[in-house]
Amino acid sequence: MADRDSAARPAAIRLLLASSNPGKLREYRELARGSAVDLDLLPNFRELTVFEETAPTFAENALGKALYYSGFTDEMLIAEDSGLVVPALGGAPGVYSARYAGSNGSDSDCVQKLLREMRGKAGGDRRARFVCVTALARQGRALAVVSDCVDGLIADEPRGAQGFGYDPVFLLPDFGRTSAEISEEEKNRISHRGRAFRKVQGILTDPSF
Repeated sequence: MADRDSAARPAAIRLLLASSNPGKLREYRELARGSAVDLDLLPNFRELTVFEETAPTFAENALGKALYYSGFTDEMLIAEDSGLVVPALGGAPGVYSARYAGSNGSDSDCVQKLLREMRGKAGGDRRARFVCVTALARQGRALAVVSDCVDGLIADEPRGAQGFGYDPVFLLPDFGRTSAEISEEEKNRISHRGRAFRKVQGILTDPSF
């Protein structure tokens, strides 16, 4: 019976994450739970020269990062670039989402700067979108680049204690709550990162891949 069960289960697909952040690894492992994908951090990530994300688009940054860090391992690797896009602000903060308030700015600093920029804006001008581009590479060769997003509105003030970044001011109309007020399970189901990663999973488990 054990042999038959083992034969029925798909072989694990090992995937490295271009990060040193155990919190991000936990998030990806939660997204991969129940699948054949097994994730781990790229070994010695902190000892490597940092890839500078200077490109003007999420896709260029994600792919550049994946190609660069995949040169340090023989295994498949994913890297991402993600952020908040507000059309009324000309697409800002965009690729500068993490450093919107300066290189030393905290998440709270970035949120407060965003709220200042949004003063006086109402209705459709408060539309926003979380975007995630994920790139898959091996030994300096691109295997796939996928993207996805989730639409919402910028709230008037921070709400909720879950999540990070702009989650407290990203209002999800279908929920009537911000990304910081919904459960982790709900967020993983609808988030830009979750949607993009499920596309990667689909590629990895496709028999033709």
